[in-house]
Amino acid sequence: MTRLINLIATFLLMLVTGIFWGPWFALTRSLSMFEPAEFIKITKILSKNLGPTMQFLLPGAILTMITATCFYQQTSSLYLSLPAIALIVIALIITVAVEVPIVKNVEQWTDAILPANWQVKRDRWLKFHVFRVLSAILSFALWIAIFI
Repeated sequence: MTRLINLIATFLLMLVTGIFWGPWFALTRSLSMFEPAEFIKITKILSKNLGPTMQFLLPGAILTMITATCFYQQTSSLYLSLPAIALIVIALIITVAVEVPIVKNVEQWTDAILPANWQVKRDRWLKFHVFRVLSAILSFALWIAIFI
């Protein structure tokens, strides 16, 4: 049973980390090159495609990581799993407190109704996305180190 929970936790954390890292690697490093209409469209598409999945996937990963940690017998596993959980919780907090409100705001924009400071909001989203990606990658690295 413990192995199955570990496998599920690892798989879910891998998916979450990949979902955060993939768009950063493929797209957000170049966000400043997009015209406002392109930025708005990209934001709406990513939100539509990722939002419904991530609202279950990220909490699911955290819950299975916590469950798996409850079964660990070795202290070394706890020393790795607790910071891994803390880091992915930080990614969740960044998502809910910063990223999602910005995205919801951008979803209301159009070419005709574009705030004068739209680049500031875009850059704030990008800065926090980098923190979220790093937090998730570090979480995944610590979690995998349990099994090495």
